[in-house]
Amino acid sequence: MIDLVKRFFSQAPRDGATAKEESGSHDIRIATCALFLEMSHIDGEFSESERDYVVSILRRDFGLSGEHAAALLKAAHGELKESIDLWQFTNLINQNYSVEEKLQIIETIWRIAYTDGKLDKHEDYLVHKLAKLLRLNHKQLIDAKLKAKEVVS
Repeated sequence: MIDLVKRFFSQAPRDGATAKEESGSHDIRIATCALFLEMSHIDGEFSESERDYVVSILRRDFGLSGEHAAALLKAAHGELKESIDLWQFTNLINQNYSVEEKLQIIETIWRIAYTDGKLDKHEDYLVHKLAKLLRLNHKQLIDAKLKAKEVVS
């Protein structure tokens, strides 16, 4: 499966993009997916509904097939296991994403937290930590939470 991810992301650049831009896009996708996975696992449970939700997000937001989304999920899981902290992921996102894109990530993280219908204290702590690492203020965090709760309800 990792070979599938490597093949997918090593294809010739599209629309005049350079190989460096394609590689950066791949790294951003892994970083974003790693944050989604961290939220999914923080309460000690990674339910099938959470996994399916993360895969559907990857398919929708990154335009991936189910197979490529599953491969990205596996690659991000490997990166997350080998990481010391989340800074490497949030730093990459900070360098490449706009405030609006980071707000979308935080909103999605809130949705993942509410997938099981409740907000665990560890989930709440993590999303606040991620917002700080992504350089978002408290108002932006709460606005994203309210938007996510509307969608999940």
